[in-house]
Amino acid sequence: MLVSDILRTKGPAVETVRPDDTALSFSKQLRAQRIGATVVSRDGVSLDGIISERDLAYGLAVHGAHLPHVLVSDLMTTAVITCSPHDTVATVMAVMTQRRIRHLPVLENGRLVGLISIGDVLKHRLGEIQMEANVLRDYAIAVR
Repeated sequence: MLVSDILRTKGPAVETVRPDDTALSFSKQLRAQRIGATVVSRDGVSLDGIISERDLAYGLAVHGAHLPHVLVSDLMTTAVITCSPHDTVATVMAVMTQRRIRHLPVLENGRLVGLISIGDVLKHRLGEIQMEANVLRDYAIAVR
């Protein structure tokens, strides 16, 4: 299974936040969308960074009561690990596990085409495992 299969099921919509938005507006977006991270992008198709609820927590430790007014660009991760729609689910699962990250922006030809989470990856991997188990069960029943 490929990342493109996850995007086909999930859809290509990606929530983004602008680098000049505040931490307060970003946290409101997380709550409204019920998500844990979003891509930072000036134009909705380029990748400037990624920001997560973890970045807000770390920002609170650094900025204290001033956090609501801190810019997203001051909190975001700029060295973003990405994947391609053509990458396998096994590959991105390994990257996410080894690098201890929960969200991967999906880029194609330098353009943002999706965002996958570890939850998306696990959901699709569990679907694969269930299908394999069903095939093996059906095979076992057929050879009796």
